Amino acid sequence: MQQNTSETPLKRIAIFGSTGSIGTQALDVIAANPDKFSVEVLTAHQNDELLIEQAMKFNPNIVVIVDEQKYVKVKSALASTDVKVFAGEAALEEVAAMDCYDFMLAAIVGYAGLKPTLKAIENKKAIGLANKETLVVAGDIVMRKAYENRVPIIPVDSEHSAIFQCLVGEGRNRIEKVILTASGGPFIGRKPNYLVNVKREHALQHPNWTMGAKISIDSATLMNKGLEMIEAKWLFNLKPEQVHVVIHPQSIIHSMVQFEDGSIKAQMGLPDMKLPIQYAMTFPQRIKNDFPRFDFKKFNTLTFEEPDYKTFRNLSLSIDALHKGGNLPSIMNAANEIAVYAFLRNKINFLDMTDVIEKTMGAITFIPNPTLQEYFDSDGEARNFAADLIKL
Repeated sequence: MQQNTSETPLKRIAIFGSTGSIGTQALDVIAANPDKFSVEVLTAHQNDELLIEQAMKFNPNIVVIVDEQKYVKVKSALASTDVKVFAGEAALEEVAAMDCYDFMLAAIVGYAGLKPTLKAIENKKAIGLANKETLVVAGDIVMRKAYENRVPIIPVDSEHSAIFQCLVGEGRNRIEKVILTASGGPFIGRKPNYLVNVKREHALQHPNWTMGAKISIDSATLMNKGLEMIEAKWLFNLKPEQVHVVIHPQSIIHSMVQFEDGSIKAQMGLPDMKLPIQYAMTFPQRIKNDFPRFDFKKFNTLTFEEPDYKTFRNLSLSIDALHKGGNLPSIMNAANEIAVYAFLRNKINFLDMTDVIEKTMGAITFIPNPTLQEYFDSDGEARNFAADLIKL
């Protein structure tokens, strides 16, 4: 752990999902600011080699490798250090409940991030939320627990960070609507007769952002934007009709807030996830960095258009889930995770993903006001149903 020579104590960071895109970029931010942060916890699902490399560089207090078969390798590789090594899914919750950190960066991909995030909230730890599925699956429970424990949840998604930044100082002013911007992904303007032949490698090629495989596919199908709509509802206490989406191919305006007087505030910048990551970790301060700067002279046009809801039906399904609520977003998310998994392994084609999600949403029993256990049960049922459809 880094030595601090300033009077301000280092903020102790726990990165849950340190080997993914968000986690690795967060470590870059930390490495650039050794006088402000120390790394206390790093976790990975199965990327043991990168986890070991990160642990050797940052010397955390604890690492967790979820894949228990890789425990011995990680443990032996770090035997010469003081790093404590844990393994298994249960270890994520156990470590989240510890008092060795101040701030959790919740960057585990998908539903798997929910339980450790809930445990950190119960532990009264500030959350930098990069895992949108946590709020999609159980947003009402997560936000209620955060309120009860007086835990700040600071969004890391670029769109929600933008809205969060636009709302600073606006606490007494009513929101008319929020406008989430979407790049449109790699297939903007394409129709189903093209998309039916899309392959894995095409869908992973996002035009503006560098992201992990799961979120890259979600961006290509516009499911990512649908999940973000549901996340925005919970984060900012909005009604479904207050959440809107606009296609903005340049990804310079990251999102906007329109207030009841008609005024719109927008947060702008180059598409670089390090900025919202740094903002979340330093909030309410902003600190200097050497990230590339936006130059108006190089962008003489910013364009906006309506999404193609008929072609990219995942967005329509998400809006249905947003308005109906209950366990439907959880069902949709579970089916999507299975469908994306299958597509990435060439088991189904690009358009099949939406069909799997739609059929699963229609098949699993709707519960208007689920308990946390019912959310978990709905997730499991939806995964099993979707997997059976695909014959995984």
